Amino acid sequence: MRYFVTGATGFIGGELARQLTTAGHQMVALVRTPSKAGALRNLGVELHPGDITDRESLRAPMRGADGVFHVAAWYKVGVRERAEAEAINVGGTRNVLEVMHELGVPKGVYTSTVAIFSDTRGQLVDETYRFAGTHLSEYDRTKAKAHYEVAEPMMRAGLPLVSVLPGIVFGPGDTSSIRTTLIDVLHGKLPVLPARTAGCWAHVEDTVRGHVLAMERGRPGEDYIIAGEPRTFLEVFTVAARMANRRPPMAVAPGLLGALAPLAGLIEKLVTLPPAYTAEGLRVIAGSTYFGSNAKARRELGFAPRPFDEAWRATVAHELKLLGT
Repeated sequence: MRYFVTGATGFIGGELARQLTTAGHQMVALVRTPSKAGALRNLGVELHPGDITDRESLRAPMRGADGVFHVAAWYKVGVRERAEAEAINVGGTRNVLEVMHELGVPKGVYTSTVAIFSDTRGQLVDETYRFAGTHLSEYDRTKAKAHYEVAEPMMRAGLPLVSVLPGIVFGPGDTSSIRTTLIDVLHGKLPVLPARTAGCWAHVEDTVRGHVLAMERGRPGEDYIIAGEPRTFLEVFTVAARMANRRPPMAVAPGLLGALAPLAGLIEKLVTLPPAYTAEGLRVIAGSTYFGSNAKARRELGFAPRPFDEAWRATVAHELKLLGT
């Protein structure tokens, strides 16, 4: 099969490239700077310069594809770049899906996120859940807008698209704040973490396998949550600290962080704050839960992520080895 992929130089996209090429598929990747995509070139991926915000750059490389994986997204928390987030997550998604429709590509998989549900307040929700309040971050807001105002209407109109909703993704190659936090814990530099803040965690290899299964078995027009097991940040990073023989972070009341958010909002108008200490960053980590049930994906796709503890311990061991400890 010939697959067109956006976001192939990213964390999830890079693993998707590895799995697709290993399985013998031909892969075409849209990349902004082909000279910096050496890892993809080494896998035999066909590279095309372009950007999802540039609609015309999508047409030639997507033509003749058997399927589209739209993985690319703007993902930052605590960084105020509303126009960029809107242009990439909403406008870019519209461009990819409209060109897919125009070219008659037989099937597509769109990487959404459980963040479209915002803080589920401890509830393990399924694909029918709909959040109606104010999202905690620009990432959450723009991904929800792309999902409900772009992808979902096109799916209802007959676009042969499947959407997958990952939760927290971890593993070798991660460049997100999850890895940054892990490294701080392994160095003993993270004294506290908010109590109750939690998400559903899955290894990147399992998350990407969920994407492939969605392409192979997913029903067009359907959403599938491909998140892993629910765990609090305190639980997750306590395991990492103990593996590194470090003192585990102490729990801090999430209400305290939430109360500091308005103050941070005033301060950040005068000076630049680290992302985690902005009003948005504090709101996101102040006891929020990003939960989603993968029961439908297990039932219909055969999605079967490995046990969290096994996958997380392997990831921590990998990072400890890189640190030489």
